[in-house]
Amino acid sequence: MNREISIGLLGLGTVGSGVAKIIENHRESMQHKLGAKVSISKVLVKNLDKQRDTDLDPSVFTTSMEEILDDPSIQIIVEVMGGIEEAHDAIERALKAGKQVVTANKDVMAMYGQPLLKLADEKQCDLFYEASVAGGIPIIRTLEDGLASDRISALMGIVNGTTNYILTKMDQEGMTYDEALAKATELGYAEADPSADVDGLDAARKITILSSLAYSSAARLEDVFVRGMKEIRNGDMEIASRLGYTIKMLGTSKADEEGIEMSVEPVFMKQSHPLAGVHNEYNAVYIHGDAVGETMLYGPGAGSLPTATSVVSDIIEACRSLLLGVSGKRPHDLQYDYRVKSPELRYSQYFHRLLVEDEVGVLTKLTAIYSGSGASLRSVIQEPAEQAGKAELILLTHSISRKQHLDIMEQLEQHAEVLSHYRIEGEDTL
Repeated sequence: MNREISIGLLGLGTVGSGVAKIIENHRESMQHKLGAKVSISKVLVKNLDKQRDTDLDPSVFTTSMEEILDDPSIQIIVEVMGGIEEAHDAIERALKAGKQVVTANKDVMAMYGQPLLKLADEKQCDLFYEASVAGGIPIIRTLEDGLASDRISALMGIVNGTTNYILTKMDQEGMTYDEALAKATELGYAEADPSADVDGLDAARKITILSSLAYSSAARLEDVFVRGMKEIRNGDMEIASRLGYTIKMLGTSKADEEGIEMSVEPVFMKQSHPLAGVHNEYNAVYIHGDAVGETMLYGPGAGSLPTATSVVSDIIEACRSLLLGVSGKRPHDLQYDYRVKSPELRYSQYFHRLLVEDEVGVLTKLTAIYSGSGASLRSVIQEPAEQAGKAELILLTHSISRKQHLDIMEQLEQHAEVLSHYRIEGEDTL
């Protein structure tokens, strides 16, 4: 077969450069697998005069979006420029023009994924987005194809490399949060403004995407319970380790007949759980299916080439669809109505760390708060505090609802200083 497939690349930043490098270096391998030549015919850049480390011919560079989207010879649009509204507009216009689209944009897919997938179906073209979650881990394709015969009931994962790197340094090297963040920034794992990472929004977007796909339901970003990692207190890591846990910034999603629950927050993770061993910038997603049971995917969650690998994998899939004449034949209709599980129905065990007056009767008052809220304690540990006349109490609960937890927190604050609190995961896997 002597055929050439042309690509329009929107963006030549970290990921875009990686995509161009892989296509150039693997050109013969891709042609062998597809029976067709794949080439980048146009690249959208902001500045034509900028010096770039690429083998691309400078004649392919353009600052005009229209020059790419309106070119009938370009069959695949690859969006790796980032941002939300401009990227969304470009993807939408490309789909309306009947072009195949590949994107690495988690923000767009979390906010506009379902309407865009519906548009792709209507225009009989494909929208691929493997690189929008967990970098080089093929989690989207695993859920769509590898586990298509199963029904997923839960998933949880470390899906942000920046926060996992920070927590690894705090745990293994005793760094403070500020020291670990500075190191992550120095190495390029954290942006100059790391708020989307450390406040949990980046992971929340990814959990939204995975939940929609796993449960065939239109999950919404605003329904993810999000708590950032800035509330991790000095001493929490050491206490967690002593009790047999580590602290991980975890995205969790579960579904049953009562609805879907999604959260992103720092949790106490049992050290024996596979996710506890995921360190530095690596990501992992742990999945529970009715038939397969429990399985985990692990790999690099960010970086130019790992993420670009997922993008190029989607490009190859888009090429195959074109060559086989099956573009737009994969339906994206949702099977289930979307329902959010109320806080009364979200159950977990919890860790509470309190600073109290070291005097008779305090513990009785506090335990009465738990029993009055219908919660039972599985462990109470008293530790000396640095302040004279004070004591630290560590309380571990049996399974209680998130509403019970929040009600207890509100009452505890009237009698003690709540130093920190965490949901506990990994006691019984998912």
